[in-house]
Amino acid sequence: MTFKLFFQALTKFILGMLLLGCLLLLPAGTIDFWQAWLFLGILFVPMFIAGIVLMIRQPELLRKRLDAKEQQQEQKRVVALSGLMFVAVFVVAGLNRRFGWYILPDWAVYVATVVFLAAYAMYAEVMRENVWLSRTVEVQENQQVVSTGLYGIVRHPMYAATLLLFLSMPLVLASPWSFVIMLIYIPIIALRIRNEEQVLERELKGYTEYKQRVRYKVIPFIW
Repeated sequence: MTFKLFFQALTKFILGMLLLGCLLLLPAGTIDFWQAWLFLGILFVPMFIAGIVLMIRQPELLRKRLDAKEQQQEQKRVVALSGLMFVAVFVVAGLNRRFGWYILPDWAVYVATVVFLAAYAMYAEVMRENVWLSRTVEVQENQQVVSTGLYGIVRHPMYAATLLLFLSMPLVLASPWSFVIMLIYIPIIALRIRNEEQVLERELKGYTEYKQRVRYKVIPFIW
């Protein structure tokens, strides 16, 4: 663990929390938005704990996760679209709270919270299984195909986890309109997977054979 890595991770954590809080609470026009505080809690508390664990046990993986600079032009477009989508989702959730367009019932918020936390646990398991996991599309030195655990069920369990995470987010915020916007993530992730698999087939030895063994990308028996 280095001070530089610690400072980088802590800075991004604090800035992310402040930015997300502003995107939710400023459009809401109030801090009396309990769903937003719930969401911030279930997002950032596990993130903080996971960051500490990675910093102690797998600092190199944490460094990779903090490096979000895509080299592929297609992936840069995907990242930009994703950023715009998330801003729209959170701002609309705040506006939904302010104007009361349609607030989901509390039981729906609680169910979505359980789904979100389960998806978070799945994401953590994917990070445990794949030490080459990166936020950018690339093949790293000495990288090997991971085909056990969740990777034996679908080829992209990380995207399966993020799909559950992202689709449950607007429901935790009690905003069905934000959920509709978040559906844009499905074609976005499809574009990313298509480009990622092209890179992996071209540069990662054994990936073509792995694709033949594990047929489904994200959802077993469906996709």
